[in-house]
Amino acid sequence: MTSSLTLIVPTLSPPAAPIERHWLGPLMVFGGGVCIGFAPIGLRLGLEDLGPQAIAFWRYALASPILLALVFLVERRAPRLPNRFVLLAGTFFTLDMALWHWSLTLTTVSNATFIVNLGNVSVGFVAWLFLKERPTNIWFGAVLLAIVGAAALSLGGEAGGKGDIRGDLLALSAALLVSGYMLCSKLARRTLGGLETIFWLTVVEICLAGVIVILSGEAFFPENLNGFRAPLFLALVVHVMGQGLIITGLGRTPAAIAGVVVVVQPVVAAAISWTLFDEPLTAIQAGGAAAILVAVWMSQRGKPVPID
Repeated sequence: MTSSLTLIVPTLSPPAAPIERHWLGPLMVFGGGVCIGFAPIGLRLGLEDLGPQAIAFWRYALASPILLALVFLVERRAPRLPNRFVLLAGTFFTLDMALWHWSLTLTTVSNATFIVNLGNVSVGFVAWLFLKERPTNIWFGAVLLAIVGAAALSLGGEAGGKGDIRGDLLALSAALLVSGYMLCSKLARRTLGGLETIFWLTVVEICLAGVIVILSGEAFFPENLNGFRAPLFLALVVHVMGQGLIITGLGRTPAAIAGVVVVVQPVVAAAISWTLFDEPLTAIQAGGAAAILVAVWMSQRGKPVPID
């Protein structure tokens, strides 16, 4: 009598693929846009103690040690060396801020705000040209709606001041720099983590902003320590949280979508101004804010169109 033994070998199922959270990147960019919406408020409050270029310098300087600490805490190592796209992005961003602040002294706030936001929505076209990231078909409708909404929100209030072509051209230059900043930041994220990227961006911004403060003739230091409150607020909320979320989210988000999503920032700024400074929105401005929010939703709909 023979007996056979059957060897049962357990089969191992392949490990489950990680869950792709396509919504996480756009959500981070959206959160960053909300934080950046506080920037005009912080700048407005800080102008009592410092000039606009000095405020920008201290925003970067106060944010840098926090970002470095976050790199060591999260990555558990020193930041890797920057790539050339980080250097370009930091240059574009610093010059964008300087030109936008300058434009505010020559043209109306509404003109400058609207023109600069054109740079955000144009990021998709720039990425399409250089990165071959073809946006979805519905994205083009979202861009049109975002432009209409930004125009209504920025230009639909009570008339205050007269625009100047020189200031408008400065704002247009700042808008072009915004597109370059977003594009280069996304390219920088190909070899660097989000925290590393924003840290090196900030180092570049400190160096360039310091030169701009000297050239502008503004004082580096406020008369007392209370003058650092606004720059510290901008460093924590706008730079570390706002720019940090946007740069990190860019690694997970197509540039075209990110460019539309960040247009939420003037909506936030308008809502805060209404609450803190009793600056109510007109019906046109409220409609513009609603249009921007719809555009943000539309920008993430539809299927990507392949490029031949």
